[in-house]
Amino acid sequence: MSLVGNVGTLDTPGTASPVQAGRRARWRYLPYYLAIAPFFVVFAVFWCYPLLYSLFLSFHRWDGIGPMHFVGLANFRFLVTDQAFWLSILNTMVIWVMSVIPMTILALLIALGLNSTIRFTGFYRIAYFVPNVTSVVAMSLVFSSIFSEQFGILNWVLGAVGVDPVPWLTNPWGIRTAISVLIIWRWVGYNAIIFLAGLQAIPGEVLEAARVDGASPVQAFFRVTLPLLRPVLLFSVLMSAIGGMQIFAESQVLVGNRGGPGQAGLTMVLYFYDQAFYYNDFGYGAAISWGIFLVVVIFAGINWRLIQRPARREGAR
Repeated sequence: MSLVGNVGTLDTPGTASPVQAGRRARWRYLPYYLAIAPFFVVFAVFWCYPLLYSLFLSFHRWDGIGPMHFVGLANFRFLVTDQAFWLSILNTMVIWVMSVIPMTILALLIALGLNSTIRFTGFYRIAYFVPNVTSVVAMSLVFSSIFSEQFGILNWVLGAVGVDPVPWLTNPWGIRTAISVLIIWRWVGYNAIIFLAGLQAIPGEVLEAARVDGASPVQAFFRVTLPLLRPVLLFSVLMSAIGGMQIFAESQVLVGNRGGPGQAGLTMVLYFYDQAFYYNDFGYGAAISWGIFLVVVIFAGINWRLIQRPARREGAR
């Protein structure tokens, strides 16, 4: 009876068992696994390990040289009550609003201009994108000379038209304005190229149908172009939200590690850098980094919901 039952499980001549077939498949695909292995090695060494180690470090107090001391959740409890950390969140949010809204509008206007029939379009695309690949430290130094209170070019222009000098880098709102202008200058061209790609993906027949129906250019933009551009706009706003929460070099070069007078330029990442690498409190710095991660996730989620809500309302209609 057992022989009859096992006849069906015997391997026929010339065929391999599933185990043998799996081994042969693994050996066959081994060159492909080896080809992609460097990526996973780099991913594990430079992403996974630092991420897990920062979480481990956040439960300790360590100055980078001596022994670690386990403190449990003390770093996170102090983070919740740290007024400087909450001030850095407020500064980051304010700078984000002051930079992203004008940047998005300017980028969209530039994209509309580049999408029209003008000469030297390729040159303008490159020119608008150059600030994004320029060293942010070098341009921060240039902007610090532009916004200098005594010898700045901007105050010289204001003085030429009879306006008193503005303390750009010594006044809280002047500091935020200078940082916002630098961010706008750096990222407006990048977002304009993204918007241009979205505009060129819109079928010309749709816009032509709107014109045939009697829609003016403004009506066609708000009722046809802008709704079709919503996925690109969502991508741009989300990337701007994530990048805006990580402002560092602009503030550090313009106003220093402390954020300038009144700590108006103290952003979240700048505060993390100050605590970890100036005060050598790496445990608390790691806790700040996880706080920044949580703020970025929440802020990106809020932006996602706000932008998706109009689309859901239109779908419901």
